[in-house]
Amino acid sequence: MTESGFRPTGTSDLNVSRDASAFAMLEPREQLATLLKEHVVGRPFSELASVTFDHRAATVMGHVLIDTLEDAGYSVDDFDAVGALTAAAVPMVSAMIHAAASRGEDLDGFVMDFVYPSIKGPSIEGRRVMLLDAWLSEKSYVQTSSLVTLRNGNELSLDFGVVEQLGAQVVAITSLVGGGAKDINVINPSTGESHVLPFVQVFDESELR
Repeated sequence: MTESGFRPTGTSDLNVSRDASAFAMLEPREQLATLLKEHVVGRPFSELASVTFDHRAATVMGHVLIDTLEDAGYSVDDFDAVGALTAAAVPMVSAMIHAAASRGEDLDGFVMDFVYPSIKGPSIEGRRVMLLDAWLSEKSYVQTSSLVTLRNGNELSLDFGVVEQLGAQVVAITSLVGGGAKDINVINPSTGESHVLPFVQVFDESELR
């Protein structure tokens, strides 16, 4: 028992302790890269939920995303909400909300409804939004993860159409890992109109392999 009366937690393994200390000494972007490499190397694609739901990623992910967007020319003042395109991106939304708050900025979040063509979260009508995913490339953004998508085709285009129908403006799409594209073409399924959306990635796939 400890002085507080609670059982001690954690491990006494010195090797684990050393590894944790070495990891903590890395810059936030390097910490995130280290976690991502474990799930990118040797794989054509991964949802990366094992990274985005990891407590170590949660502490740095939001700040790294905001810093990357700022480097690409987007300040937090340029968008009002961030939306998760996939389940793996939900922790990214939460991390960005907290990171923005620590900088004195307000951000709302939402997640695409994976069954019904809508969102879960505060209303995005009349708002500027940034769409988030963990790994978005030509290998991944045509993946399907909902019954609606299976009937209507490209999931990213469908999500874009839903967001537009709800009265929001998509500023850009960003992801932790990307395939090097500078923009992504989507087609609103409701109107048939084609849109080219800016794409911002934190890491290129080649950096992590």
